[in-house]
Amino acid sequence: MGKRVEDVFEIGLQVVHTIRDTQSDKLEEAGRMIARAHREGHRFFVSGSGHSHTVAEEFYGRAGGLAFPVPIMTCELTLEEHPTKSSYIERLPGYAEILAKLYGIGKDDVVLVASNSGRNAYPIELALCAKERGAKVIAITSVEHSSRTVSRHASGKKLMDIADLVIDNCGVEGDSALRIDGMKAAICPTSSMANAFIVQAITAACVEELLEGGVEPPVFISLNVDGNETVNEEYFRTYTRQY
Repeated sequence: MGKRVEDVFEIGLQVVHTIRDTQSDKLEEAGRMIARAHREGHRFFVSGSGHSHTVAEEFYGRAGGLAFPVPIMTCELTLEEHPTKSSYIERLPGYAEILAKLYGIGKDDVVLVASNSGRNAYPIELALCAKERGAKVIAITSVEHSSRTVSRHASGKKLMDIADLVIDNCGVEGDSALRIDGMKAAICPTSSMANAFIVQAITAACVEELLEGGVEPPVFISLNVDGNETVNEEYFRTYTRQY
């Protein structure tokens, strides 16, 4: 294995182990919060902008994933149309309030918002709108990065100042963690690796909580295994978003 490839594995594993060692209790609590909401007939929303929108994709509509998460994932929040469009949209005041209304976030729902920096208008306003509507907010963010930056929201707050539960992705300021001689910019952003593990850990904690409460968790299975083509149909009818 080449040195730089080995560096990536070492950095990624270090981040994952740090999350395990420092965030496990919060991951368990996130799972319990989501399970309680589902058990009591409330909804679980998940959103992020830019590359953080992939957290919604990790939760939604995939084999081995829970069937009931509701992704707030408009094309404006992704890189689908233009690489910097989401960067402008996530700084735009008022957009999150529109989506909170359209998706009908309500009392006792759970809203998970992912933002590495936690400084831009969209994640902050979505968290504020959710709390105003009586929902609980879970944040996935880099506490180190967020602590070293200034909020871009009029309130002066950051996502981690608003959320009921803050899960630290244990990344560094600027996200990229591998510096190489001869380059000004670092490479190897760790938030993508961290978020994938965080999502699966929360899912496992949620499944455990539901089972302990006597509820069989609705989980999608792969449609790419022969014989499984119709297994998920009931889940799609029951939970697929209608927005």
